[in-house]
Amino acid sequence: MQIFIDLIVNGTIQAGTGLHAVIYWFSNIISLLFLFMYLHQFFYLIIGTAYHKKPKKGEHKQHKLAIVISARNEEKVIGNLIDSIQKNDYPQDLYNIFVIADNCTDSTKQICEEKGCYVFERNDTERIGKGYALNFLFTKLHTEDKYKDLVPEAYIVLDADNVVKPNYITEINKVFDSGYEIVTSYRNSKNFSKNWITSGYGLWFLHEARHLNNARMMLHSSCAISGTGFLISTDLVKEYDNWKFFTMTEDIECITCFVTSGKKAGYASTAEFYDEQPETFKKSYIQRERWAKGYYQVLRRYLGKLLKGFFGNFSCWDIFTTLFPALFVTLACVLFYPVVAIIAASMKDLSLVWFSLQSLLLTISMLYPIMFVVGLLVTITEWKKINCSWIKKILYLFTFPIFMYTFIPVSISAIFRFKKIVWTPIVHDQSLTIEDMTETENQKQNK
Repeated sequence: MQIFIDLIVNGTIQAGTGLHAVIYWFSNIISLLFLFMYLHQFFYLIIGTAYHKKPKKGEHKQHKLAIVISARNEEKVIGNLIDSIQKNDYPQDLYNIFVIADNCTDSTKQICEEKGCYVFERNDTERIGKGYALNFLFTKLHTEDKYKDLVPEAYIVLDADNVVKPNYITEINKVFDSGYEIVTSYRNSKNFSKNWITSGYGLWFLHEARHLNNARMMLHSSCAISGTGFLISTDLVKEYDNWKFFTMTEDIECITCFVTSGKKAGYASTAEFYDEQPETFKKSYIQRERWAKGYYQVLRRYLGKLLKGFFGNFSCWDIFTTLFPALFVTLACVLFYPVVAIIAASMKDLSLVWFSLQSLLLTISMLYPIMFVVGLLVTITEWKKINCSWIKKILYLFTFPIFMYTFIPVSISAIFRFKKIVWTPIVHDQSLTIEDMTETENQKQNK
């Protein structure tokens, strides 16, 4: 930041006058704001890199659980998920698998029934989205007498394209048994090695697991759920009117509601599952634009409660800075500097035009080294977890910041298209088993 450079080198602050001073002070205020809002995440990064939180050893009660899968035309992938669940080391008489066949027109229902799942068909083309599907299932289970014997102590929510490791249920149950009403887990990627887009997603989700939720768990702060791979207690579902969250990011809405009530979510670092990522920029853009809209929806709805919780509940600040992403700060710069440059051009002050554009480029370029360091630390700590060749692991370090840059246009378009964005399903076609995911590179090479 220029203000610190001036103080260190010259011993004085050289702000200039007029628009130069405006740019100078704006740049430093933005830099200080960014530092203030995200200093705790840099601290998380250090803690998460240095330490790995594992569940406490000892006896744990095996609770009655249920796996919930919301599926819309997922015939290509859902069978592999169910197989991986049924291969878990958790007693099969202590869990059921509930599948919501949500407006399905393929053989999803038949596949799930053949594998012994309870399938609930939902046909509603007006209320579209995962939140509505979950509410549909939970309402049936909790209000209709014929299902009362099926109601568990907690639900594990997964997406149809996931596959889970053989100890997944056991490990997430351990953290639930320790007293957490919500538990998130370790999210890995099925198709990390495909291209710079899938690896971008993969590195970010590994960062969330190892450096954010792992650090939060160690510091006794609340962890955050992210779309899939989380457990929620049945009592809490009932308290939330059988899932009252219907924004574009119902998961973020749920954890925000949870945190603002003063509660803390846990993290099961040893409960690992694999998730499929969009492989084309178009699909990725559509998905992330929907996420951005969902963040705005949640921020607007819970801003007051988050502000009230700042004093005395650090998790409210943590969630707020997640909903109010760093890209908003970047967006302010993207809008401010070009406006000043236009004004300067009208004044025929070419030095000020250059100064404005230079400040813009400097601000945007700062994102690259920050995200590179994040990607580097993820790659170092999770090296053995990343399922691709070492060459690609190195290559994707350099493309990860570029992937993060693409959130800028996504965030901007979500603002201007706020009322137009609707939920659309992402087609999943990575038909990979849990054995495919856990197979070592040496075994693959020996085939």
